[in-house]
Amino acid sequence: MQSVTSIQKKLRKVLPRLDERQQRLVAAAEAKSMGHGGNRAVARATGISEGRIRRGIVELAQRKDPIPGRIRKSGGGRKLETIKQPGLLEALRQLTESATHGDPEALLLYVSRSRRNISGALAQMGFKAGPKLVGRLLLTLGFSLQGNAKNREGANHPDRDTQFEHINALVKERLAQGQPVVSVDTKKKELVGDFKNGGKELRPVGSPGEVKVHDFADKEKGKVNPYGVFDIARNHGWVSLGISADTAEFAVEALRRWWKHVGKGHYPQPKSMLITADCGGSNGYRVRLWKWELQSLADELNIPVTVAHLPPGDEQ
Repeated sequence: MQSVTSIQKKLRKVLPRLDERQQRLVAAAEAKSMGHGGNRAVARATGISEGRIRRGIVELAQRKDPIPGRIRKSGGGRKLETIKQPGLLEALRQLTESATHGDPEALLLYVSRSRRNISGALAQMGFKAGPKLVGRLLLTLGFSLQGNAKNREGANHPDRDTQFEHINALVKERLAQGQPVVSVDTKKKELVGDFKNGGKELRPVGSPGEVKVHDFADKEKGKVNPYGVFDIARNHGWVSLGISADTAEFAVEALRRWWKHVGKGHYPQPKSMLITADCGGSNGYRVRLWKWELQSLADELNIPVTVAHLPPGDEQ
């Protein structure tokens, strides 16, 4: 009798190219040619179960022509769970309806809408469906994991476009005159130290840079508050880092340092300075300290300083 190894060598290149029916017929023919013990030997060599091999031997003995376009007989295979459990798909659809968002009496809350929790909710309703089956049925219903999309616009002020056009015209006018025009804004606060960040660098394989597990602020190093000053005409940015707090005094000091180290060299005889800014934070239009410190800067530079605040988007 042939050994398991010899059968493997003979069939390992043939079986992967055959469909399910052809595989069991080839395995059955090989087992039948070996005589007693052939079924077990072929099953061990190929991984095809002895039951499939026996069915193949029966098919060979019947000598029936294969069913055109089919591998199994009609009606073969397991029945769908949606057929075995009527109402399963509709129950799943109800659990995933958008109307349940935020409903405290809903069987399944929006925040807990995972496949495992959906499976548990279906079990409470008398259905049997594991997380994998739930995932397949969700695809059938047209669901997929998706993030949020920023598409909803707030109610706009009727003069919002006019305000932007006014600021744009003012910026163009000052740029044409060769006067300094800058845009200012506070950037995201950053922790100081060896913390995880989204950047990457080339390192030897299997040797990533080690950082702290938790992103707790270092009591000694603390955080930095970046404040950006962008020279529109020169397309040049300047960032000042504060280690205490993001205040209006710090914002104007960032402007002062930009002027001292960069701006003064490019605008030796300015007649004015235009600043564009948003409406919140340390440079908000309601912050009195921001206005006070800007006036102090204007007096120091002996030029008028104009601030154009970009109109905010109104909430619905």
